[in-house]
Amino acid sequence: MRLAAIDIGTNSLHMIIVRVRPDLSFEIIDREKVMVRLGAGGLDGRSLTVEAMAAALQALGTFKRLAVSHGVDEILAVATSATREAVNGGAFLARIERETGIRPLVITGVEEARLIHQAAVYGVDVGSGRAVVIDVGGGSVEITLGTGTSIQLARSFKLGVIRLTQRFVRTDPLSERDERRLVKHIDEEIDRHCEQIASIGFDRVIGTSGTILSLGALAATAARGAPPRELRNLRISAKQFRRLRKQVVDVNLEGRLLIPGMDPRRADLVVSGAVLMDTILRRLGAEELTLCDLALREGLILDYVRRNKRQIAQVDSIPDVRRRSTIELAERCHYYAAHAQQVARLALALFDQTRAVHQLTDRQREWLEYASLMHDLGVHISYERHHRHSYYLIKNGDLRGFEPEEIEVIALVARYHRRGTPKRSHEEYAGLPRPLRQAVRTLASMLRVAESLDRSHAQVISALEVHDRGEAVTVQVRTSGDAELEIWATNRHLKPFEQVMKKPVTLEAAASKSRQATVAS
Repeated sequence: MRLAAIDIGTNSLHMIIVRVRPDLSFEIIDREKVMVRLGAGGLDGRSLTVEAMAAALQALGTFKRLAVSHGVDEILAVATSATREAVNGGAFLARIERETGIRPLVITGVEEARLIHQAAVYGVDVGSGRAVVIDVGGGSVEITLGTGTSIQLARSFKLGVIRLTQRFVRTDPLSERDERRLVKHIDEEIDRHCEQIASIGFDRVIGTSGTILSLGALAATAARGAPPRELRNLRISAKQFRRLRKQVVDVNLEGRLLIPGMDPRRADLVVSGAVLMDTILRRLGAEELTLCDLALREGLILDYVRRNKRQIAQVDSIPDVRRRSTIELAERCHYYAAHAQQVARLALALFDQTRAVHQLTDRQREWLEYASLMHDLGVHISYERHHRHSYYLIKNGDLRGFEPEEIEVIALVARYHRRGTPKRSHEEYAGLPRPLRQAVRTLASMLRVAESLDRSHAQVISALEVHDRGEAVTVQVRTSGDAELEIWATNRHLKPFEQVMKKPVTLEAAASKSRQATVAS
């Protein structure tokens, strides 16, 4: 299975594309990142700017094309503090879905912290000990305490580097007065939480996110005299962060750009970032921090895998996304698999043996099969009018791999498997082009017969054959048990099928050869 995870952050937009292995671990096969500064000017309830939204939409369009090129089965997307706080955040999310087809969820700060912690302890071995996980974003900072399997404390603070820079970094270099104001503000926010963590105790501190990785790289470069070859699991002492803070605070932008390893895109934010990290580590009483390159997007993947183990297992057994999506929806609605599969088998037998009459295609044969598998989903809501409930569930079941008109046809075929037949007065049916209306009528007539041939849900019809007798058509069925209920029900529902065949249709039943032999013995 392939998944894409997108983090619509305050500073940057990130996407990873992963392949989930059979053992439910995953490997990253592609990644993309665009720094758009979505939160610039849009925090604390203000509006996201037109320019930032346009840049984000352009990046997300590129992400979508890349994900599609990799054949991903699902795109997971979340938006964090910038979108969460903006007065036009909801409109921005609607625009993302409308223009890219990506449907992001806005997550709370606590949920963001939970997902980040999950990713960090997946990437860094904490054994049986406790770990503090710190994630510094553009709009917020998440600080958690937990083990490799659970979280004890989780908080999100409005202390992201864009937010702090906009509010406190008013001079370049940063004045001593503004630095004191910045530290005082950070302390006031994190004091009680860090005190609680320190009193419980921890074995290591893990830092994630682009800001912390960038700071860690700068600190390591200064200490070693050369950039580190690998940041993953690199340990940076609190003293190195302290020295880095002094270095970036004491110089202006031009001076910071000369610091070995400095990312020019982060040179304006590195001051608040360095002060923030040094203050947090001091308040925790931590001696060092381990860098981790897994963050929110990896947390999304891990959380999805944990919640969808069965679906992931189906990817290898059911590689076709359309069929897999159909089975997943049916299972979510607790369908009666044996009955659905029997109805599908009989409906397809009718389709195959009457091709010369209806002249429909293999694609329309698929529609009949999927409608047959899902025709009774509405029973999940209530039996009465369940055909209408089935229509609604199919239409809104997030089926993947289908075009909108295909979903409409499948939903309508399922709707017409009992009681009413297609009518031009039905808005959804009338809205289809004429060829699709004809397909609905034909396929629904076959589904009605097939459903009736398993009226008892006992799968007593073992086979059927369609014979054109000239003036009439005979459907011969082989039975493996008492089929009296099936014969009665089918005779009541033959009329739509007769209209398709343009001849009267009669039903004949005979015991299967195996049953005949059993009775004879």
